[in-house]
Amino acid sequence: MGDYAIVLNAGSSSLKFSVYRHSDATTWKMEVRGQIDGIGSMPRFSASDGGGARLADEQWEPSVDRRGAFDALARWLGARYGHGARVLGVGHRVVHGGAKYAQPAIVTPQVLQDLRALVPLAPLHQPYNLDAIDAVSERLPGVPQVACFDTSFHRGQPAVAQLVPLPRDICRGGVQRYGFHGLSYEYIASVLPAVAPEISRGRVIVAHLGSGASLCAMRAGKSIDNTFGFTALDGLCMGTRPGSIDPGVILYLFQVLELAASDVETILYKKSGLLGISEISNDMRNLLGSSEPAARLAVDYFVYQATRHIGALAAVLGGIDGLVFTAGIGENSAEIRKRICDASAWLGVEIDDDANTRKGPRISRAASRVSAWVIPTNEESIIARHTGVLLGLSEAVN
Repeated sequence: MGDYAIVLNAGSSSLKFSVYRHSDATTWKMEVRGQIDGIGSMPRFSASDGGGARLADEQWEPSVDRRGAFDALARWLGARYGHGARVLGVGHRVVHGGAKYAQPAIVTPQVLQDLRALVPLAPLHQPYNLDAIDAVSERLPGVPQVACFDTSFHRGQPAVAQLVPLPRDICRGGVQRYGFHGLSYEYIASVLPAVAPEISRGRVIVAHLGSGASLCAMRAGKSIDNTFGFTALDGLCMGTRPGSIDPGVILYLFQVLELAASDVETILYKKSGLLGISEISNDMRNLLGSSEPAARLAVDYFVYQATRHIGALAAVLGGIDGLVFTAGIGENSAEIRKRICDASAWLGVEIDDDANTRKGPRISRAASRVSAWVIPTNEESIIARHTGVLLGLSEAVN
């Protein structure tokens, strides 16, 4: 029995979920979190409770596709919570909100139509985000849903940071720099006053380093610039995406190699980045464990690009007070953090190797002019918070 909200973060081969209980008039408490990985290959379902105790860890049959994964999750939640539970709302991560959606939005047919039109701008994420909304509509008709956008956090940036220098008649159609990973950056900004109060009102660069990677320049907890742009292809080198690339290379693919648009899209979203350089893996753990020269080159390039963009964002901020690492690589790879901090020593970063090995949260020396931190992200809590507030159900999430 009880009232709940569900948070879904759907990707191309994974589905992350959290369940929050409406514990009193203003607060949601996270009760369960988990994920289904390997959808389409070797699906694995895992879940734990709010205290971290394991509730499930199962390998599923390869035949379980995305639709089957949603069905299985619905059955598991139904069995756990029973028929007396009431779902008050479902919140979703949606990567691209476009020019129209600067804030989270309650899902309506018009909102869905607008978001489907943005699929070409985020083909690696947007279709799966919207599939999750459709799946919930089928299984929980009448339950309100909220779309929370990775672009929203960056919408207050200076106009010059949002500009794409193309003819203005093209830009009027919505061609601009949006920035992504906004839910992650919003979470980091929300916890900085408690975790690192000395930098929370200052100039901070947050490094969201994972299979998708970006940097965000913040001043007083607000986004000033982001390495992503019009799409999630720009900026840092990523697992399978190239990051910043000369537009002339794209012309070369079309004009000289005569590739079709669909082939170019596949190259840019699925075959480039760490995988393209190494021809071994898009997983940083595999590359760090390999002795192959191509693997070492891929890691070197990742560190080089991160360091290069940190310098650029420090210039935008007019200096830097703190550097924060988050997401899969940022939270878990002491070697990558050390290499980036060592390469950024000219800015005043002095890493504490012991603290870095322990994952901090502070990983810089006490005397370091610029402090460095490791702060795990929690996009789901931000989605739950927006869902509760937008539906008039709550004001806080624990």
